[in-house]
Parts: sequence; structure tokens; C-alpha cells
Amino acid sequence: MQDDTLEKERRFHDAWAAAIDIDGIRVADYFEACTAPENRFILRKLGNIQGKLLLDLGCGAGENSVYFAKKGARCVATDYSPGMVEVALQLAAANGVQIEGRTANAMALDFPDNTFDIVYASNLLHHIPDPKIALKEMHRVLKPGGKACFWDPLKHNPVINVYRRMATEVRTEDETPLDINIVNYIKTLFTKTDYDTFWIATLWIFLRFYLIEKVNPNKERYWKKIIIEQERLKPNYRRLEKIDGFLKKLPLMKRMSWNIAVVATK
Repeated sequence: MQDDTLEKERRFHDAWAAAIDIDGIRVADYFEACTAPENRFILRKLGNIQGKLLLDLGCGAGENSVYFAKKGARCVATDYSPGMVEVALQLAAANGVQIEGRTANAMALDFPDNTFDIVYASNLLHHIPDPKIALKEMHRVLKPGGKACFWDPLKHNPVINVYRRMATEVRTEDETPLDINIVNYIKTLFTKTDYDTFWIATLWIFLRFYLIEKVNPNKERYWKKIIIEQERLKPNYRRLEKIDGFLKKLPLMKRMSWNIAVVATK
């Protein structure tokens, strides 16, 4: 069953890779835009990455590896989709940096124990049949004191779940958003775990795309659109982000967020 799921994921992402225009990718925006709060949180926790050996799991189009390489890290970009690995290498070349690209299964990494200073994964775990196995592998290949950092969607918010039911053509059918209690498992693996959640009131932007701007959720990926159009969205996002800061202090409200970001130290 796992093999069937992974093969469907591979085919989906290979097809997506074939349609990507690397000239339209503004790498820095994926980490520095106001609408990239998950990566801004991770960057604050990582600190200086100059010279660090970094494994980018589920590298996708390579925005992550290229960004980290520009900051001085030595990056190994891996994905289960060979098409995505190739796009990542092309994006690196276009941005004047070098990265290593390899096809890899996040549940069975072909790297020795204690290899990497950092393992980074964005929007990966919810595509994996058993995220706990991938987390164990992330822990295994990290050096002592190394950091595992990832961000993924949560399953609890009813508004985003309606979006998921609509956006069937830009998502894979087997993906499973995470339960916020995954944090409890991570704490059993790592010596220190920091996390935060993002997008509660700010999800109004998704509703605005659909209800007011009439953006077809099967024609445009909303989670890409918020990055591409971050300058236009900034005033509205900043106001709503302040509301999120208040809401997350209320009991059980963090679970209503769209995404979770985690930085865990081995």
C-alpha cells in the first residue's frame, strides 16, 4: 500500500515539475515574505547556517536548497520525484549556486547516521504514509546537536478542510494533514522542540481569493499565490496576523491554524 501511495505521489509531482517555469521563482520570497511566517520562524531558530551541511527533504522546485545555499550552507536536495530534483538543479544554476541533487525516499534515507547539521522539510510529512518513520529518519541522519526543521498543514480547521475538498486537482488524493499532537511524538525523539502555528484569521485571504476574486482553486495553487503576490497582500495580512497572535493565546486555538512549523534539536 505504501509503495502504491508513493508511486502516485511521484507521478503527480513529476507532472507538476514538467510545468514549472523557474524564471518565475523569486527564491527569497519563500523565506522572507510576510506571507511566509513558517519559514521566518524556522530561520530565527536556525541562526547562522554558513558552512552547515543541510539535507532538504522533499525539495520540490528547489526554492529551499537554493535559498540556504545562498546563505552559505552546503545543500543536498532530495525528492521522491526525479522531475522535481531536476528542476531544483536548474533553479540552482539559474541563481548561481551549487547544490547536490538526489532522488530519495524520506522513510528510508540512503545516508549514514550522524551526517547532517540540518534536515529541512517543507510540506513533506503530510505526503508520507507514515510521518513518524520519516521523523525517525530525520533524527537518525542528524549529527548530535543538529536541527530538524519542517512545516506542514494541520488537519483541524474546517475552513481549510473545505478548500481541500474543492482543490482536488492541485493536491494528491492520499495526502493527510497532520494532527497537532505530532508535537508530542517529536518531543520523545529530540532533546528540545520549538514550534508555532500560523494562519487562523489570516485564512481570510484564502476566502477572499475564492469568494471575491473568484480564483479557481483547481487552476491556481493558493499556497503559491500567497507568496507570489505577497506585496499586494501585505497590508491585509499584517492586520490579520495581529489577530492571529491574540487567537493563539486562547485555549485550543493553535490547533485551528492552517500550518505548523517545528524546529527540533537532536
